Amino acid sequence: MELIPGFAISGSALSAQKLRLDLIANNIANINSTRTQEGGPYKRLMPVFEERLREAAAGEFKGYGVKVSKIVKDSSPPRLEYNPEHPDANAEGFVEMPNINIVNEMVDMITATRAYEANVTAFNTAKSMALKALEIGNR
Repeated sequence: MELIPGFAISGSALSAQKLRLDLIANNIANINSTRTQEGGPYKRLMPVFEERLREAAAGEFKGYGVKVSKIVKDSSPPRLEYNPEHPDANAEGFVEMPNINIVNEMVDMITATRAYEANVTAFNTAKSMALKALEIGNR
């Protein structure tokens, strides 16, 4: 068992939120990408979070927290934009654009940032408690 599980819990959450922010940045960067290697427009990527309590209970993982179990592509349809001059326009002049809504991405980014900040605060609180315990133990 880890000496201070709060560090591992907060650390796993920090890693998960960082990946979430990376995916949001990738989505925003590809908001106008109409071609991918798979063909068609870029599809929004989203993380799927999973708690680690079951792993810890089974003895597979020492500690608790959260992990990103997988990254999924948003299955919503692409938005159609009329632009007959675009090289990817269909016969009617519509271009299939990525299924990314900038407002949703910004809201997700703010939420992920707040979660990251909350976990930094929890980590610092656990650190302060550990230092205080050491101080008490030295008396």
